[in-house]
Amino acid sequence: MDTEKRRLEGNSSMTELILVGLTDQPGLRMPLFFLFLGSYMVTVVGNLGLITLIGMNSHLHTPMYFFLFNLSLTDLCYSTVITPKMLVSFISEKNIISYPGCMAQLFFFLFFVISESFILSAMAYDRYVAICNPLVYAVAMSPRVCLLLLLGVYGMGFAGAMAHTACMLRLTFCADKLVNHYMCDILPLLELSCTSTYVNELVVFIVVGIDIGVPTVTIFISYALILSSILHIHSTEGRSKAFSTCSSHIIAVSLFFGSGAFMYLKPSSLLPMNQGKVSSLFYTIVVPMLNPLIYSLRNKDVKVALKKTLTRNMFS
Repeated sequence: MDTEKRRLEGNSSMTELILVGLTDQPGLRMPLFFLFLGSYMVTVVGNLGLITLIGMNSHLHTPMYFFLFNLSLTDLCYSTVITPKMLVSFISEKNIISYPGCMAQLFFFLFFVISESFILSAMAYDRYVAICNPLVYAVAMSPRVCLLLLLGVYGMGFAGAMAHTACMLRLTFCADKLVNHYMCDILPLLELSCTSTYVNELVVFIVVGIDIGVPTVTIFISYALILSSILHIHSTEGRSKAFSTCSSHIIAVSLFFGSGAFMYLKPSSLLPMNQGKVSSLFYTIVVPMLNPLIYSLRNKDVKVALKKTLTRNMFS
């Protein structure tokens, strides 16, 4: 009877939710606010800078940088979907978000984060063709092929986000409005449900399994073939150059997929929500901030493009 009462109260009053945030310790709130504000500014400047450089420099209009452009755009978008609302939790007593706003945040976060996983796999395939089959690279990675790959990337992002969000919308939430997270994510929202979440949990394992499994297998196979090809290169300089080309991507992939799998593919009993919040920081905050640094600081083409752009602007 009490559960039914809570269910009815939840149905009639579920117009807004309260995001608990990352910490409930007052002494940590301001330091964390400035820490994450700084990281968000680095994320925005880094990704916008990389997007601008690739757009303005014609010699970067290649398949590799086409996917890097979209990776930076995706990082910028899903960081913007999450971080500003997260910052509010550090400076306000109650970080309120409307129910439609919560569902919208959930959808766009999932859309961009799933899209990123497939962009990373597309980039691995690009590196495989460039290193293992350089003679057919122009044909195998033609503008039409790149566009089709990108449509597939965003198509998978849309399908995954729709599956999760539609399943979330079918749930009946209880009167308890406290979301134990700094964003509207799947697992903390499931904790508020008064009805069975079996279907949702099944969708999480199936869809997340596909969205992590397919790119992971693609990336693993691509790099296994790349490694085999590199080991057949007799020149030490050639091997070093090939490894350097792939190292940035491997670092980004490890951070992104490692934290995502740790968060979603473990039973909730083995991963308390407070630990889950820390884990999710990696793919919501750290990865979007590091990606432009990883791909630009070690990339000669980007450095040359930056110098040309700065010189052009100074003397124009």
